[in-house]
Amino acid sequence: MPTLNLQHSLLEYIQKLNGSEHSPESWSNWLPAMGCPVEGNDEQVVEVEVFPDRPDLLSHETLARAARSFADGEIVNASMEVESGGLEMTVDPSLKEVRPIVLAAVVRGVNPGDDEDSVEAFIQSLMDHQEKLHLTLGRKRALASIGVHDLEEVKGPFRVVTVPESYSFKPLMMEESMSIKQILQEHPKGIDYAHLMDGLDSYPVILDSNDDILSFPPIINGDHTTVSHSTRDFLIDVTGWDSRSCEACLMLICLALNERGGKVESLKVTSHSGEEIHTPRGDPVQHRVPERLISKILGMQLDQDQITKAIQRMGGSLVETRTVTDGSNKPEKWADCVIGEKEHVVEMPRWRSDIMHPIDIVEDIAIGFGYQNLPDRLSDVHLEAIPLSSSHLHRRIRTSLRSLGIQETQGLTLSNERDQFERVRWSPDGGVAKISNPISVEHTILRQNILPSLLVLLSSNRHHELPQRVYELSDVVRDSTNRPRVAWACAEVGGGFASAKGVVQAVLRDLGAGIDEVTLEAANGGPWIPGRGARILHEGTKIGSFGEVSPQVLNEFGLRSPVNGGELDVAALSRIAPDPIL
Repeated sequence: MPTLNLQHSLLEYIQKLNGSEHSPESWSNWLPAMGCPVEGNDEQVVEVEVFPDRPDLLSHETLARAARSFADGEIVNASMEVESGGLEMTVDPSLKEVRPIVLAAVVRGVNPGDDEDSVEAFIQSLMDHQEKLHLTLGRKRALASIGVHDLEEVKGPFRVVTVPESYSFKPLMMEESMSIKQILQEHPKGIDYAHLMDGLDSYPVILDSNDDILSFPPIINGDHTTVSHSTRDFLIDVTGWDSRSCEACLMLICLALNERGGKVESLKVTSHSGEEIHTPRGDPVQHRVPERLISKILGMQLDQDQITKAIQRMGGSLVETRTVTDGSNKPEKWADCVIGEKEHVVEMPRWRSDIMHPIDIVEDIAIGFGYQNLPDRLSDVHLEAIPLSSSHLHRRIRTSLRSLGIQETQGLTLSNERDQFERVRWSPDGGVAKISNPISVEHTILRQNILPSLLVLLSSNRHHELPQRVYELSDVVRDSTNRPRVAWACAEVGGGFASAKGVVQAVLRDLGAGIDEVTLEAANGGPWIPGRGARILHEGTKIGSFGEVSPQVLNEFGLRSPVNGGELDVAALSRIAPDPIL
């Protein structure tokens, strides 16, 4: 979850601009009530943890706006005033397959601060806000990316086109021009986000009327549009693949600048399909919430005045409470508006991208009303639970292994090629799910087998006394599909192949599938000692393998004691194990 470091000096200046008198030092008292835990607080900074479902709180300005309604009780308009601007942006049809969603806005007359230090803090805060939105709503720029430019340095109208990799311009933080290809291979941002351009023959750029490059989204801006201490008018562009994420990113940057006195202007954007739209839209979004849903979830009946105040604290407004005339005759879902029942029409800001369903409005009502004010009672909502068909089989396997004195463990799904394949002498079975940006050489893939994880576990506990007998029933990933498997490993003296076979026989017996229903054949390769390992087959389908682990494999994991074990495909087991419930 992203963390926001709120500088007292910035908060005080923003509050002075919008007339709020709330003291930054007291924010730690009400921020947790709004769902933002305070990690630290001193004379200079309040460190706040912002949950992923509230990207509208990721900047000083937007959080200060939320404070005016939530903490100060001020009625804040759920809309943002957007004036019609005269600038235009045209998107080339080639963007349809490259980066199809393009939005833009202009904000004029922003007040960044009274002195050089304040302006510098504002610029840093703006860049931090941009990167936090990239990380959250933008999913590391894959769904949406933002460009913020000094409007005085560019000239409209603007064009969004595609260019070849040989096209050159001077990117941000560089002294000389670079080609698109060089940027992707040598520029720090190009190296970080080059994977977003994989498979492209042409690349998106935003040009002004002088054919100067404003931006190469989602990688880097042009150097000449850099925001400086003298910047007061801003051009914001947002491009990507997800319309919700792109609209929310544009709105939140505009909202932050609007809180500093900026006037938001729309641009006429002609999309790749030829459709003309004006962005951004400042009007709120209406939501219909059945009163029945509020009472069921919160466990109490709230009157209209309580709902109005709760919604206002969250930055919205209750438009009206009315009897449903255009809904269903019988509720099939909790959030259905049923004819004849009462519903509340609520307006929430368009930048609240986290509100996707009436239940999200109910959550906001609960936060605005105060969780501490809700009744202290158990839920009277009764939901019939139906177990998954696989859960019976998993329970029986676990019961069988526990009865043999084998202890259940739960390991990581992440592993690495060396543990999964090289050390245990297994080859990949189907496609391997690799981590595109691993943070550790130990965690580079999603595991295909469980046994290597158990050997790592035994290795970590080799200083403890024997016997050590462990198992795990969990999912592995093969060909991008989750597949349940069970494995066990027993570090003990006097075990060997006979002990591993005994575990297999016991599990098959407890599942109602005798050993006679399967075929055992010698296992060639893998972690087993030659002649002391076996494969389990049923009608030609491999169920798994077991045996005594080879000393060479044990040495790879730093183990000195004998180990026997095995691994079974649970889906294959289910085909020969009758369900006793049926």
